Amino acid sequence: MPEYRVFRLKENLRTQFRWAPHVSGVAQVKPKDYEEAFTVEAPTPYAAWHLLQGTENELALGDVLSIDARELRILKYIGFEEAHWVVPETKPYGVPETVESQGAPVG
Repeated sequence: MPEYRVFRLKENLRTQFRWAPHVSGVAQVKPKDYEEAFTVEAPTPYAAWHLLQGTENELALGDVLSIDARELRILKYIGFEEAHWVVPETKPYGVPETVESQGAPVG
């Protein structure tokens, strides 16, 4: 039976998530917006949701279930949908800025 890792959406972002319009397709979620909470064994994400209903660990809108780093499911009003972590690109240390990023010359 799969073991799901549960990532909780930070409380200060729950209202924003709740009022955001539903968009179809893969949800893009930022790791900085989540905290890993616990694990739960269940055959499917819906079975995990049902198992946790009415407990102190009940899943809430915006929470993410992960079987491994490749398979994420986010809980929305319509059920679980596919999601992916979005990790911002980092600039290599010591790389100078390009002329375009410095703006127009002052003259």
